[in-house]
Amino acid sequence: MWSVILMGLAGLLVGGAIAFHQQKKPRWTVLSFAVLAVMALVAAFLLTLPGK
Repeated sequence: MWSVILMGLAGLLVGGAIAFHQQKKPRWTVLSFAVLAVMALVAAFLLTLPGK
């Protein structure tokens, strides 16, 4: 369940990064949204791994 929520959050963050890039916002804003999106996808992947 949490992995689905995190993937949705990653999609919203990628959309924000694209929107900020099109609006010519500072590069650090676009990169921070992209990094947060990647972190959300990695967390979603790690939650799908089998535990002990």
